[in-house]
Parts: sequence; C-alpha cells; structure tokens
Amino acid sequence: MSPFTAASTQDQYVNLTQHLQLQYLAEPTAQRAQYLAILQTGSAAEQLEYIDEIQHSVADFWHSKQVPLAFDSINDIASLLEKNIALEPTADDYLGVINSLRKLMWLSQTQDWQAIEPGGLLRPGDSHPSIKQINQRLWLLGDANEYVTDEVIYQPTLVQSVKRFQSRHGLKADAVIGPKTLYWLNQTPLQLASLLAISFVEKTTYVSQLSQPYLLINIPAFQMVLVDHNQVVLASKVIVGKSYRQTPVMNGQISNVIINPTWTVPRQLLRQDILPQIRRNGHYFADKHFDVFDYEGHRIDKTPEQWQLAAAGKFPYKVVQRPGGGNALGRYKFYFQNNQSLYLHDTSAPELFSRAERDISSGCVRIEKVQQLADWFANHLVLDKRTWNRLQSNYTQTQWFSLSSTLPVHMVYWRAWVDEQQAVQYRDDIYQLAPAEPVNLLSHKVSKK
Repeated sequence: MSPFTAASTQDQYVNLTQHLQLQYLAEPTAQRAQYLAILQTGSAAEQLEYIDEIQHSVADFWHSKQVPLAFDSINDIASLLEKNIALEPTADDYLGVINSLRKLMWLSQTQDWQAIEPGGLLRPGDSHPSIKQINQRLWLLGDANEYVTDEVIYQPTLVQSVKRFQSRHGLKADAVIGPKTLYWLNQTPLQLASLLAISFVEKTTYVSQLSQPYLLINIPAFQMVLVDHNQVVLASKVIVGKSYRQTPVMNGQISNVIINPTWTVPRQLLRQDILPQIRRNGHYFADKHFDVFDYEGHRIDKTPEQWQLAAAGKFPYKVVQRPGGGNALGRYKFYFQNNQSLYLHDTSAPELFSRAERDISSGCVRIEKVQQLADWFANHLVLDKRTWNRLQSNYTQTQWFSLSSTLPVHMVYWRAWVDEQQAVQYRDDIYQLAPAEPVNLLSHKVSKK
C-alpha cells in the first residue's frame, strides 16, 4: 500500500501523519511506510494499537540526530493532540515546510507530470504547443496567478510567472525558458518534496548543535547569514568556488580580521592563472601591484622580458599582491585556520554580486556586505578599537586584529528551504554532491482529480 494514499485522516492524527511523512520523504524505510498506511487507511482499532509506537518512532528519528523535542518532557496525561504537536522540532520554518510538502504530495497524487520538451529555447512572444503545459505547471506550483487554458503564445502574463519561478530556483530571471528552467519544471512533485524534506532535516540537525553567535554560508544558495541571539543580524550575498575549485563543506573559528590585506597567491592559482598571464604580458606583475620574493624573503626584480622567460619554467618564487584598491581580497579578510588556504574576504569586483549564479571564485568566499560584517566584528569582538578606527581612512597599511573570542563559521550545502514569504526555494547541485541516481520511493499513484 502506498505511504501517500490520498485518504481522509482523522483530525487527531493529522499532525502525526505530517511528522511521519516528512521523515519518510527524507529517509524512506519500510517501517515508516507501514506506519503511514496505518494512520491514513487503517482501522480505528489498528490506529489505537500502534499510536504510541508511531509517536516514539517519530521522536527517535530526531533523537538520533540530537534534536531536542518538547515531547521528551510532556506529561503522560497530555492529550493525543498535545503529544503530536510536541513532536515538532524547534525550527521557525517547520510549519512552512509541512504545508509545502502537503501541497507537493497532493500534486504528486493527483496530477500527471510528463516532461516538457519544447526542443529549444522559448522567449516571450514565441508560439509553441508546450506553452499551455508550462502555463498549467506554473499555476499548479503557485508561480502563476491564473491558468489560461489553450494558450500557445508566450504572453506577458506568463513572462512574470516564469521570472518568479526562475528567481525561486536561483536562476537568472530573464524569462528565457532554457535547459536549466526546464530541468526544474520537469522535476516531479515527489522529487521536489524529497529534496525539501532532506534539506530541512539536514538544516535542523545541524543548526540545533550550533552555539551563537555564528556565521553560516550556504554554498549552493550563495548566501551568508550572521546569527546572534536567535536573530539574523546580517544577511549577504556571497561568491563561492567554481565546480573545479570548490568551496568545501567545513567549519572553523574566525580568529583575526585583517584590514588592507596583502594576497599571497596560492601555488595552484599561481600556476594556473597568474603565470599564463605573465607569459602573455611581462608587465602583469607591475600592472597588478604584485611583488615577487624568493623563499628566503628577498624581493626579486626582473625586466618584463625576464619575467616572461621565468614564467615558462619552474618559477621558484612567492608572489604577493600589495594592499589597495586593486587587491583581489579587497578591504577586509576574515581569517580562520584551515589546511586549504580558505578564508572570507572582500572583492575588487563588486559587480559580480549582481549575477544569479555566483560559483565563480577560486574557492574562498567573497562577501558583498563586507563593511557591515567588519563593523559587527569591530563593535563586538575586535580588541584594539583605537587602531581599528584610525585605519578606517588608511587603504595601504596592513593590520591584523585579534579578537576577544573566536567566531564560528560554517560552510554548508543545503539546496532547498522555505523562505520568509513561505515560498519554497530550490538551488542547483553546483558541485554534483547528490547521489548519481535518485532514491526510488514507493509507488504513490492514485486516480487523477
């Protein structure tokens, strides 16, 4: 029997069914499927027999992830409804996720979801039979305010719906229906529900273990938040690593803030990026304000022609970019110890933050609202505030600042969530970290409505 049968459930079991369905979507097991069938289609006697067992199964799921529940301290004489509500994990977005899953599962149970294949790009004004199907799908997903039947021309009303859908999936909102937009349009409701459930469980598990304040960078969302006293005190766009120079999933402790940092070019970037530039243009070091040192710390000077010749060989030198407006790290660098030469920093190219897809760095994380983040550090953690204030008008002197305490920083990889407007957000698997094949859930087909 399907765990998603569209059957009426007694009101007293609605909350418990929703808890269990989320867990099944995130981590499907035969036992959870059996419990769902009992709650949705079982007899009253069967439901009464298993209710306590099902409640404890839901609680054990969160216990295994060290997520606290009000259920753990609820009085035995509490009502069934009170116990079911107490099984909710403490997460601000839980009800939004549950409501979104309910809608997606209803779509999965009642709608055919055949692949849309227009055979090429679709732009506003184009005419194509698949326009009708796209319009209907956007209406079902909530991105279109109305469903215009039998429309085969890409009308302005559909343009706005497509842009809304693209923004919700982290795509450039240009209304051009291409491969990436089609990919998300063709994801089935069950696939979308599973991704949302998996991401919610991952996020809730992770965040429940964090001490505050902390910085959190969600890599595929290209987003950073600074959280203190359970409030987001700063949110910012970020730029992360390319697919072949990935920003790793990791955590650390920010121990220093550097004003006017120098940039010591990592060997890999030097070999892959800088030396090819030198071979083409011997003036590159001078133009970009780089100094070159041997490994004993002595500065090396050569003519442009000599640099071009040296760049063609082994190149036994260290390359350091001076601070200033053209420095790749910009005005601030936030340092935490790690073995991957990873840090957070400003940028000399702020226009890149206007891109929808920002996996374009060499691995480090660039922050758009870097001045606001630096100000927070200055107000809360920087020890030498006098020197900090004095250097705010200085753009050439490099200064490391110690902190009164370290700030935890977390790099995570969550691809779906419900935002403050109760809209489900999805993001591409930019580093291809998802399993090669999707998990095969149990059959969920019922009659179309």
